[in-house]
Amino acid sequence: MGQRVIRTALVAGGAVLALLLVLAMCGGGKNGENGENKDGAGKGDGPAGGTASASPGPEATPTLPRLATPTAYDAKRGWRITGGSAEYAVSQEPALIAHVERSGTDRFVLRAHDARTGKRTWSGRPWRPLSDPAHFPRLLALQDGDHRFFITWSYGKVSGPDALSTGDSVVSLDIYDVKDGMQRHVDLPWAGVPVVSATGPDILVTDGAATSATVDPLTGRATPVAPKDLGYPKGCANCRSKTEVRGLTPKGLLVSGRTEFWVRGAWHSAAFAPRGTAPASGVPTSLTPSGHVLAKWQPKKPDGSDLWAVHDAATGKVLATAACRKPAIEPGAYPRAVTSPSGDYLVAGNLAFDLRTPVPQGATTGHCFEEREGVKPVTLTSVTNEGIAYGTTSTTSASGTPVEVPLATAAPAALPDTAVLPEAEVANIGLFRTTDRQDRPQLIGYLHR
Repeated sequence: MGQRVIRTALVAGGAVLALLLVLAMCGGGKNGENGENKDGAGKGDGPAGGTASASPGPEATPTLPRLATPTAYDAKRGWRITGGSAEYAVSQEPALIAHVERSGTDRFVLRAHDARTGKRTWSGRPWRPLSDPAHFPRLLALQDGDHRFFITWSYGKVSGPDALSTGDSVVSLDIYDVKDGMQRHVDLPWAGVPVVSATGPDILVTDGAATSATVDPLTGRATPVAPKDLGYPKGCANCRSKTEVRGLTPKGLLVSGRTEFWVRGAWHSAAFAPRGTAPASGVPTSLTPSGHVLAKWQPKKPDGSDLWAVHDAATGKVLATAACRKPAIEPGAYPRAVTSPSGDYLVAGNLAFDLRTPVPQGATTGHCFEEREGVKPVTLTSVTNEGIAYGTTSTTSASGTPVEVPLATAAPAALPDTAVLPEAEVANIGLFRTTDRQDRPQLIGYLHR
């Protein structure tokens, strides 16, 4: 069976974007041992859509490391995956974890593991990234309705008989169906350094500003979006200054201007400014796959603090707010919002929110763990379905004393300095990242008690 390779050309000329979609049928042989094929470059090889191979993976053994974890996790029951990329992606349902492993000197392969047992469920076809093979390709997870995908991507130049033209710069995407590892390859010609995200329902590629394209994970079809097509809200004086495509929501692109933001064709931030804030002062800092926008707002009467709000990405409605004294902010990057698997709780840097019950306009229901007299700041990095957040007593997550915070009481409790904190949860398993004695990355799953 031949492999379908979708190559999508995106060319910017002034304010005009043109789309060239080229389909090429490339022959592929059967996968060899361990699912590896000997031919091809810059893409996966093998049958169309990819036949995923299943093989036994790691199991819980007596040599399972006993890390110093919070008491909510049983360090005697779990599994570990050693080697491969430090970066991993998670699907909550089906409960799978994916990471990238090396396959030879310049090729890589994506492998998926059962989150409950650590056993390998499928492997993709090996491929050669366009970036420096000394570094692992990037890895994302995406949910599109009932469909879920893992995505690997790299960026570089393509040359050869199957390239659009010798020396084209492209974003190289491999898209895997989470259920069975069926694999689709897409090359998206792109000028400049790309920013790739997957908050859904499509893959979003931007230039870090106002030029973007979306890629449908089901078909591989790319759709360009020129700056002139961003749907600027009527009467928004701040929308055409410092315009940036920030993410993709189920309702459309999330776009920001200098101090206002909007979802194209759906809603404008000025109509959903939290009570007491200036309607033209909203700055989005993070968009989550669960459909939440975290934004910073300035009070109409400055009091030394900003108001932070969590908005429903589909409607713009304010779900929770918290006043915080100007924590560090890098729009689009920090503070990075992370939700519990259920989407009921959200943490971001010094901030934490309970999203289970939408609150009336003007109510402040979030928590700010900033530095105060006699109290160290707390930076939060993960939160569970039970509303237990984890982080450290520092301005960044890289240092400080480990802490856990029950959001019901908002009272941080110090953990031992040796404690290793969970990065995420899936299927009642906490995920912990560390290295072994050979300095190889290890991903360890411990059962939540």
